[in-house]
Amino acid sequence: MQQHHGKTIWIIGASSGIGAALAQTLSNEGARLILSARRQDKLEEVKGQLHGDDHKVVALDVSDADAFLNAAKAIGPVDSVIYLAAVYKPNATALSDVKQALDVNLFGAFACVNAVRDIFKQQGHGQIVLCASVAGYRGLPNAQPYCATKAALINYAESLKIELEPEHIDVKIICPGFVKTDLTDKNDFKMPMMISADEAASAISKGLTQKGFEIHFPKRFTLIMKTLRLIPNWLFFVFSRKMRR
Repeated sequence: MQQHHGKTIWIIGASSGIGAALAQTLSNEGARLILSARRQDKLEEVKGQLHGDDHKVVALDVSDADAFLNAAKAIGPVDSVIYLAAVYKPNATALSDVKQALDVNLFGAFACVNAVRDIFKQQGHGQIVLCASVAGYRGLPNAQPYCATKAALINYAESLKIELEPEHIDVKIICPGFVKTDLTDKNDFKMPMMISADEAASAISKGLTQKGFEIHFPKRFTLIMKTLRLIPNWLFFVFSRKMRR
């Protein structure tokens, strides 16, 4: 299936995990890719495994807004930008860890949108895709910086969707459950219904072309997590205490 044939897609956070798997999936489906992350060598490795030879590597630090602006100018016209960059540290309480989470998970998303918004306006079309998490649905114990930044991304994307609709810019949010990556490898607890990065990439690729705002997977897990958003606080805290234990 060549559902992304002829599209130019910029993946931020493409050096490993879901980003690298998504690059492979989208290249197989005919997309031309711009790959970004901090490490040039890792990006080149990913690029070397892609289908097609018109892909480009643009290394950048997502916490540097000027680097985003310069990269966007160098890349030129693009149909879609997908922000997947993220950091996660279990039980993080040090302010240095909090700042890193804010810089990468949240500020980087703002910097990304700031860099492409005018380009999409001039083109008359575009797609912005941000990656949050089901961890952003409600505050979970022992993961405050991660949960907080992912919750903020969901809120940010909701606001952007309404704001940018008149400019023909499509906005989507990705909310994965547990996906086997370097980030989830840091956890020391059982992670239910975990899927592979390739499965996550397949779900994202399909969701990019559909009308829905949220791309969430695996459904059997995310629907359970969505229920937590609806229950009263007292019941949620009962559930949350059991998670902490």
